[in-house]
Amino acid sequence: MDELSILAGFGLLCLMRLFGFLIILIVSIISCSDKYQAFKSNYTFKSPDGKPDYSNLNYWAAHPWKWDPSDSVPAPLRNEPKDSMVDVFFLHPTTYTSMKKMKGQNADIDDEYINAKTDYSSLLYQASVFNNQCRVFAPRYRQAHIKTFSEKDKQKAAKAFELAYQDLKTAFEYYLKTWNKERPIIIASHSQGSLLAERLLKDYFEGNVLQNKLVVAYIIGWPVPKEYFTSLKMCEDSLQTGCICSWRTLRKGFVPFYLKNENGNSYVTNPLTWTTGNEYAPRKSNKGSVLTRFNTIYSHTTDAQTSNGLLYVKKPKFPWSFLYVNRNYHIADINLYYLNIRENVNRRIEMFWKK
Repeated sequence: MDELSILAGFGLLCLMRLFGFLIILIVSIISCSDKYQAFKSNYTFKSPDGKPDYSNLNYWAAHPWKWDPSDSVPAPLRNEPKDSMVDVFFLHPTTYTSMKKMKGQNADIDDEYINAKTDYSSLLYQASVFNNQCRVFAPRYRQAHIKTFSEKDKQKAAKAFELAYQDLKTAFEYYLKTWNKERPIIIASHSQGSLLAERLLKDYFEGNVLQNKLVVAYIIGWPVPKEYFTSLKMCEDSLQTGCICSWRTLRKGFVPFYLKNENGNSYVTNPLTWTTGNEYAPRKSNKGSVLTRFNTIYSHTTDAQTSNGLLYVKKPKFPWSFLYVNRNYHIADINLYYLNIRENVNRRIEMFWKK
């Protein structure tokens, strides 16, 4: 057999393997999209008046009195010693995203598919990062549809976000009255949850006695405007408590059109250094990411450097990452730094108790 035939055969083999991988990838994508549908039967409760009842655990996506996906621990971490002397109040991101299934500006509180999607995406891959040292509380709320963020009718949009916030406010007050028992609190959130978490911090913590119980706030995937808070400050290092950490992750050099007018008027934290300076943190500083395979930890996936109110990384490295072309890593704001966040939560709690 001549060299040309060998090369041709090798090329054909590579194409067949690539084709096979693409088939697996397509099947995986379809499976992921159907995964939430498969869990619908776990969420068949109905609200009699369309409102959440936070005395009923069905209206908590995560709660320490029941098992939920936020209790999941990646396999390599299951031997870690655990504690639960601190509570995390987690505000999940937008999971009401379907245009075809859009019933109104706000999600129904008892929508089976949305609740399954929330629990097996945000709670599993985001809220679980806190379960080593915290009891996790995550209320369901009548979140605004993702379309609301680009709604031209500003009054309509404001009304939708107001309804979402009133649910979270009711949930937080019920939590304080019923379960907090003077325990320290971490506020954590992502995307729409962070938009609403800023207001929660403003209303209940800043300048109030409750600020003394705040271990830290992780306000992720949403800008923290520099003029929004007064007494609440950004964390300056990995040990400071009673402060805020925030970032939005993008590919180096990329600025989405909707961020072009920000002009750096937002605070940003580097989750590999836990500072607000623009020093560069190499990939080796990233201790581990948790991606779609929850029980696999990928080390050194990304570097990190802040610039103009945003967090920039080179293209993440993980198996088959060369096929990943997206430049906006919003969906992975927490996943990419999973082990770094988990470690930082523990360190800040330790420092809080020392104080």
